[in-house]
Amino acid sequence: MAKKLSDLKFVQTINNIWKIEDLRARIGITLALIAIYRFGSYVVLPGIDAASLDRVASTADGSNGLMSLLDMFSGGAFTNASIFALGIMPYISASIVIQLLSMAVPAFQKMQREGESGRRKINQYTRYLTVFILLIQGPSYLLSLPYTIGAGVAPGINPTLFTISSTIILAAGSMFILWLGERITDKGIGNGVSIIIMIGIIARLPQALYQEFYSRVAEAAGGGIVMLLIEVVFFLVVICAAIALLQGTRRIPVQYAKQAAGGATYSGARQYIPLKVNAANVMPIIFAQAIMFVPMVFANFGGMENSTTITLLMDPTSWLYNLVSALLIIAFTYFYTAITINPVQMAEDMKRNNGFIPGVKPGKPTAEYIDTIMSRLTLPGSLFLAAIAILPAFAGVIFGIQGEFAQFFGGTSLLILVGVVLDTLQQVESYLLMRHYDGLLNSGRIKGRIG
Repeated sequence: MAKKLSDLKFVQTINNIWKIEDLRARIGITLALIAIYRFGSYVVLPGIDAASLDRVASTADGSNGLMSLLDMFSGGAFTNASIFALGIMPYISASIVIQLLSMAVPAFQKMQREGESGRRKINQYTRYLTVFILLIQGPSYLLSLPYTIGAGVAPGINPTLFTISSTIILAAGSMFILWLGERITDKGIGNGVSIIIMIGIIARLPQALYQEFYSRVAEAAGGGIVMLLIEVVFFLVVICAAIALLQGTRRIPVQYAKQAAGGATYSGARQYIPLKVNAANVMPIIFAQAIMFVPMVFANFGGMENSTTITLLMDPTSWLYNLVSALLIIAFTYFYTAITINPVQMAEDMKRNNGFIPGVKPGKPTAEYIDTIMSRLTLPGSLFLAAIAILPAFAGVIFGIQGEFAQFFGGTSLLILVGVVLDTLQQVESYLLMRHYDGLLNSGRIKGRIG
């Protein structure tokens, strides 16, 4: 007998989500703030020649290399000459610099140890640095508009006044996006900044799929519908690999000593510490991508656009771009793992609670053991992360994929999409389980990037 629609697992889950007032409100707030972000992506800067923007479609088809990738992260705002054109990436760049300073500068190290007050100070400095970066990137973006999307200043407008006013608008737009992300984190569901990046990527997905479908089927190029089906199958395989990478863990057994009533010591129940294969998640890719955008800032100054090296670094399909990107991802994976997982602190906490790893002495030997395990996990995790990140270049060579769809075929966009979706679904599932409802899956629980 066919199941009723209300008996389906998906429908039951939707009903359960709707019954939780707090979760329903958070999802509504998240969708409303996302709608505001998407609306702002279509608001063109005052003073831009609207007629020149008609040429955007022909310049944003994936042939412009890094510009197409940057446009993907901004959800099309870059080629729209929008008030949100600079997106959230300046904040990511500022976060990289501040985290590097937190490892090298004693004053920042001290702030990190001050707890919540120190975290607020670091966030404040990150915002100051973001504004500084925006004031540099703003004029660079405006000066490069004629070269990137063919847009210019409307006739009769003073170029100097336009540059000053538009730089202020672009900086305010990026800071407003950051504010939207923080509101999503506080009042909505999921990590706001990550969701902002994910929405920008998703916004370009329908167009990329249509372009690929049209080129394969309508134009009967490169194998037609058969090759398109092969691409879809391989695309699903890459998604499964990304999920496995983001969820993979190794558990370390920990035994805790218990004190009996008579003073005797005995071993309590064994517990496990889950160490992730990729503890840094997708942050190394985001950091590496932010650095790879740097050549674009300087490309149109001093004749550097004619440099072979700069040209290769601005082409996501070139060997130099992918080599540098892979090396940066591996380096940032080790860096981010080092600042998020402290083996010494873990060993001290374990010793303080009368815990020990069977066969390993408490204290320094435990810290060294955990550090060794993390090093062995981080190496293959970083290599796998780098391999998926540069997969779009190989997809273009193997399958002949052209345009924006190649950027979704693995790479930064896919890992961010998978990671953010897992985190958001895990948070939704936590609300359901707290209210004694079934989770999102029939068996097991969703593991987000945070564990």
